[in-house]
Amino acid sequence: MNRQAADPRAGRDWWKRQKQRVLSRGDEAVRRREFIVLAAGALAARSSPASSQQSAVPVIGFLSVATADSYQTFVTAFRKGLKEGGYVEGQNVTIEFRWADGRYDRLPVLAAELAHLPVTLIFASGGAAVAMAARSASATIPIVFASGTDPVKAGLVASLNRPGGNATGVFMISSSLVEKRIELLRELLPKATTVALLTDPTGPNAKADTEEAQHAAQAQGLTVLVVTARTEAEFDSVFATLAQGHAEGLVVEASSVFTSQRQKLVALANRYAIPAVFEWRDFVEVGGLMSYGPSLADDYRQAGVYAGRILRGEKPGDLPVVQPTTVDLVVNLTTAKALGLTIPQSILARADEVIE
Repeated sequence: MNRQAADPRAGRDWWKRQKQRVLSRGDEAVRRREFIVLAAGALAARSSPASSQQSAVPVIGFLSVATADSYQTFVTAFRKGLKEGGYVEGQNVTIEFRWADGRYDRLPVLAAELAHLPVTLIFASGGAAVAMAARSASATIPIVFASGTDPVKAGLVASLNRPGGNATGVFMISSSLVEKRIELLRELLPKATTVALLTDPTGPNAKADTEEAQHAAQAQGLTVLVVTARTEAEFDSVFATLAQGHAEGLVVEASSVFTSQRQKLVALANRYAIPAVFEWRDFVEVGGLMSYGPSLADDYRQAGVYAGRILRGEKPGDLPVVQPTTVDLVVNLTTAKALGLTIPQSILARADEVIE
């Protein structure tokens, strides 16, 4: 948008300057003709189809609790989904990013900023808390979310098949897989007696994940040590606690804070020689031992597809919440070797991908 359209006072000042410049020249008749030509040209430019098209370009607000540098892979996946629907950033759609850098308390302010721009649609990345902040900022702006929390239980949608309201998106079904990750640890470490669960206490899944982990550990004859971290600054003390508690394995809860700081989490787990099972393959790609969960990148691609459909006129309340149809087990053999572990053949046979 040009400055005249954005600020009427700037437009008036511009016209005064142009008029003075033209009228400062020679013959008065010539001066008037030049000014009329100038005015007509400017008016034509402002009312041209290209200018109208530019002002009609939709704006997507990308709201995330994570950090910008750690989520570029997922931003790329979101853009890919948009492109599948015919939208390319910088050509026929604009994306306004707002990153909370791990601070959930910033989400309401950032969501309000996007709502007041205003944006055409908000993509809420990183859980139900982000989507709730977006919905609190506006009850009418369409919202597409990517969340590991059940959106029905969180109150985001009426049902998965018929969301209703102004929100829909992708339910990543990560929190319900904690039990399976503990089973993987038991299979990997048959002699273990104590495993740990790392949770984000500010996240919506902490209580449910803790209860699931305790139940699963008890069923496997294990003691579970629950540790928490709200920010990256607490990671070092968490792993010191794990060492003191003699944790022999670790399950890391799904959390945007953990995902955005995945390289440091992986480095600490490997430094302390604690075999860890993560929620997303993105941890294994940077050196994590194992992951069991859906593809996070594909979830973001699907969110981009839904954003494109809504921009084309479909209502979010009519679009069923997408649920991943596959769950991938990814194993990093290089990390296993560095930790002195032999991955059981039973796990390798089930693995969807083995990184060597």
